[in-house]
Amino acid sequence: MGWDNGRVSLGIYISVPFCRTKCSYCNFASDVFSRALFERYVDRVCGEVARAPQVAAAMGGQIERKVDSIYLGGGTPTVLECGQLRRMFAAVRRQFDVQANVEITVECAPGTLTPEMLDALLNCGVNRVSLGVQAFVDGEAAAVGRLHKRASVLDDITRLRAGGIMNINLDLIAGLPHQTAESWRISLDETLATAVPHVSVYMLEVDDDSRLGRELIAGGTRYHAHFVPDEEAVADFYVTACETLEAAGVAQYEISNFARAGFESRHNLKYWTRHPYLGFGVDAHSMLFSAAPGAVAVRFSNTEALEKYVAGLPPESTIVSRATSLEETFFLRLRLNRGIDMRDVVEKFGREAAQGVNGVICELVELGLLRQEGDFIRLTARGRLLSNEVFQAFLAPAGISDQP
Repeated sequence: MGWDNGRVSLGIYISVPFCRTKCSYCNFASDVFSRALFERYVDRVCGEVARAPQVAAAMGGQIERKVDSIYLGGGTPTVLECGQLRRMFAAVRRQFDVQANVEITVECAPGTLTPEMLDALLNCGVNRVSLGVQAFVDGEAAAVGRLHKRASVLDDITRLRAGGIMNINLDLIAGLPHQTAESWRISLDETLATAVPHVSVYMLEVDDDSRLGRELIAGGTRYHAHFVPDEEAVADFYVTACETLEAAGVAQYEISNFARAGFESRHNLKYWTRHPYLGFGVDAHSMLFSAAPGAVAVRFSNTEALEKYVAGLPPESTIVSRATSLEETFFLRLRLNRGIDMRDVVEKFGREAAQGVNGVICELVELGLLRQEGDFIRLTARGRLLSNEVFQAFLAPAGISDQP
């Protein structure tokens, strides 16, 4: 128990860690590298795709050949040469059975979408593009190292639609340096004016994995750190975004994601609903059904060091036990607005496991972080702001054993 091991189509993620510039807030395994590395990297990714069945077997996972979502993220995949992008897509299509209704997403930095690149994306079957806008106020974007301006974003959207790509996502960040309630409203209004069907809203992360985060922790002034709004203001910006987008028909379906009906990200839903996916490239992660007795799934991931990856360092694997599977069910499914159906928990993990989390659920309901409606539990608006605390409460739940 613990996972529906039926035939579920696979998601493919390809990491492209190259950027034109490293944004000060970025905590991903991406950076500015010499273009001489691009070809070696693409060779390695294509080889990894070709060896996917053997690697999955070595990791103890059951691989599915049908693919209904492909996602190129980064970094900025559109800094690659058009031919390099084509090679990676061709490698995937040679190895996997890409379905006719596949969702193919590519992340683009505004201003990198040349006519040649747009043609290449269309030729590769790309039907969804995610633009890393972050802010429609040019000064805020520039303060964190973004190279685009508002006009280039609008131009990209126009050209994408002219090429037939209507499924467009815009990324926004609440809490950028110099951001105010008024300027945040400008970014939201500009976003709605584009009428894109999907918007992602992230609150600025403050940790030591980014230059801006380290400077904030140190109390310094580099990277405009002294102009970053305080936590209360950032939370207010997030709430404003939720209310504004919802009122305009762009409904929240996950903590950070909003969509018009039918435009929810198929690929990201695989992560939150714990469906199988394979990741290729630097710092890419995979999760497959497990072939090992007593295990539910296996996760494996590539190194975040570019040179080690290109040199062929193999992935590291972790077995997902039944107890871990239960934990993941709560802190991934609760990210979704539809929440968790406790009847599914009983079916997959047993009644004892469901009863083992009743105390946690009741406590979180009393604190106003969860609401319970019949068999469903969901985060409240306050719970979304404090989601990490909610998820922490479900670690090591009672009533379930790692034994098969």
